[in-house]
Amino acid sequence: QAQLVESGGGLVQAGGSLKLSCAASGLTFRNYIAGWFRQAPGKEREFVAGISRTGGNTYYADSVKGRFTISRDTGKNTAYLQMNSLKPEDTAVYYCATTSVLHFGSDRVADFGSWGQGTQVTVSS
Repeated sequence: QAQLVESGGGLVQAGGSLKLSCAASGLTFRNYIAGWFRQAPGKEREFVAGISRTGGNTYYADSVKGRFTISRDTGKNTAYLQMNSLKPEDTAVYYCATTSVLHFGSDRVADFGSWGQGTQVTVSS
């Protein structure tokens, strides 16, 4: 049974940084595209960043491009999200997810089949 566990969330001031981790187990992690999503109170879950199976390609939502970096360590079955220059509007629960779709670049929640429980990120102004 696939399991994704996020960690690294917390409270940070605007302009600060956080690094989220997503530890995968119960699946062959390198066979899946990995992604990060977030959901703020009262809003729909939205795509943040995605990374290819090998880690060689990444894609981002326009709102985080240039500030966030997604990466993965296949040997450790872990994905990461480095978040810099954080803004109050980045406040949300952040989720790690995986997808087995063949095409790279999906930002659709429905395409991602396995999800973690989420980690809270709060950015104060």
